[in-house]
Amino acid sequence: MGNLHEKRIAITGSRKMAEMSMMVQKKGGTAYERPLQETIKCKPEDMQEILEAVIASGTDWSVFTTGVGTAALFEAAASLGLSEPLQKAVAASRIATRGYKTVQELKKHGLAPEIIDGDGTNAGLLGALEEVDLAGQRVFLQLHGERVPALEQGFAEKGADLTCIMPYETTIPYPEVVTKLVHEIIDGEIDAVLFTATPQVRVLFKEAEKQGLAGQLARSFNEKAVAGSIGRVTTGTLSEYGVTRVVAPEHERMGALVVAVDEFFKGD
Repeated sequence: MGNLHEKRIAITGSRKMAEMSMMVQKKGGTAYERPLQETIKCKPEDMQEILEAVIASGTDWSVFTTGVGTAALFEAAASLGLSEPLQKAVAASRIATRGYKTVQELKKHGLAPEIIDGDGTNAGLLGALEEVDLAGQRVFLQLHGERVPALEQGFAEKGADLTCIMPYETTIPYPEVVTKLVHEIIDGEIDAVLFTATPQVRVLFKEAEKQGLAGQLARSFNEKAVAGSIGRVTTGTLSEYGVTRVVAPEHERMGALVVAVDEFFKGD
């Protein structure tokens, strides 16, 4: 038994929710399933035109930003019979990546990045490319779940000829759950909220903003329900919304997050 006895822990990611709930329960806590984000793969046919264009014309740079997106991209290519030509087109280009999972996924396809971000963030990726001249260069950019204006703008400002592809989309499965969680946190009905990806944070705070409760929500995180976070990007997004009390394990794993939150409540 851990330190989560009588603690109410909200889990916000749809992925592996059952496993995380079990981990919380084994530590003595009560898991509240509050899915704020769901990842849906895009249809291969919707990506076919872009993939065929990149294969036909080639690209100077291939930029991958998530492991799950990289996997989905190559899965789509395989289903379209384009796996080998896509691999060749990417291999012939210079490669930049964000995140260690992305590097691992590329390795499965015999690909290795030349440029790797410094901290797992989009800003870190752009920083790693700061000294690279991209003027007039063709850049094939894999986006992650939603448009990322700052990232796209960063490449545009460097003069890149940008082609974007989105292998999956992030959706809100149950809008009413988002509203419910905002009030549960503010009302002190939750002791910790576990965030496993940045969109979960944005979804929650955008709902709070609609209700004029964003500031109150941030204060509640800092004083009542502690925020648990996987990854520097997620932690950075919490900080942007004014959340300063964050439990973030060194190893970016769901199990490590539960252990870190359990340790936070030690002696409580």
